[in-house]
Amino acid sequence: MRILFFGTPEFAKNVLCALASSEYKNDIIGVVTREDKPKDRGHKLMPPPVKVAAEKLGYPVYQPQTLKEESFGETFRTLAPDLCIVVAYGKILPHYVLFEPKFGAINVHGSLLPKYRGAAPFQRAIMAGEKEIGVTIMKMDDGVDTGDMLAKVAVPVMPETTCGDIENELSEKGSALLTDVVRALGTDKYPPEKQDDSLSTYAKKIDGEDRIIDFSQSADICSQRIRALSPVPLAVTDIDGVPVKITRAVTADGKSTGEAGTVSELFAKGDGRITVNCGEGRLTILRLVPQGKNEMSAGDFIRGRKINENSILGKGENK
Repeated sequence: MRILFFGTPEFAKNVLCALASSEYKNDIIGVVTREDKPKDRGHKLMPPPVKVAAEKLGYPVYQPQTLKEESFGETFRTLAPDLCIVVAYGKILPHYVLFEPKFGAINVHGSLLPKYRGAAPFQRAIMAGEKEIGVTIMKMDDGVDTGDMLAKVAVPVMPETTCGDIENELSEKGSALLTDVVRALGTDKYPPEKQDDSLSTYAKKIDGEDRIIDFSQSADICSQRIRALSPVPLAVTDIDGVPVKITRAVTADGKSTGEAGTVSELFAKGDGRITVNCGEGRLTILRLVPQGKNEMSAGDFIRGRKINENSILGKGENK
């Protein structure tokens, strides 16, 4: 079987590496990924994770600016794939990519479809407080994550689970399921199941507003936002007007002891903790990234005297 892989971010990289460790290692004829993009202040072009992995694995890499037939169609037909495997590629695929291969195109989508169709399913599911998150292996059609479902696998979401944790666990479980689905193509082991569009929800791309922590909300909602955006792009707030990114936080026992955003408790010893009053309950910050600094523990931040009992979070320019 000739397999052409489409994918871009870390989650897709993990799936590609798993496929490359399976019996389909020599069936992968190429990898299509997004263009290198400028990163950070120096605007140095950085390759997507899938490109880095594909080059290490020795697969040909294609980074077309567009997949329109007049631009990529000739290359595609020269490659002549029997199957396209798509994992968070990040662009709409044209009709010829979806339907010309013998087995079409199958997608590893990061949700239990039909919920959370779209660009940011893991993040939106954690933000919404879902207790279970999964991946769906689906046949692709011309819609956005609307194709027939072939198989699903799910994992529980624990109180401290981050998006990174979910991606790591589900890339492993999803890859194993994908391999079995590919193995069963042409059989009736995984009969296609239509999606119930009446149950669908849409997981839109994360934007700047989504990253801002609103301490007037409950501690649970604040925690969900922080965990959904870790390790990237990270939730943000400010401490006395100075921007910080929060990498790890948990809900704290006890009721709020003051106005939302005020400090409830500071503990400087060891890794430390910063407990903040919320609209309902309290949130304990364990790790954070101050502006212009590397990630540090709450204890190091407190000992650096960047915060005190009178500090206020979330009242500055980030709002």
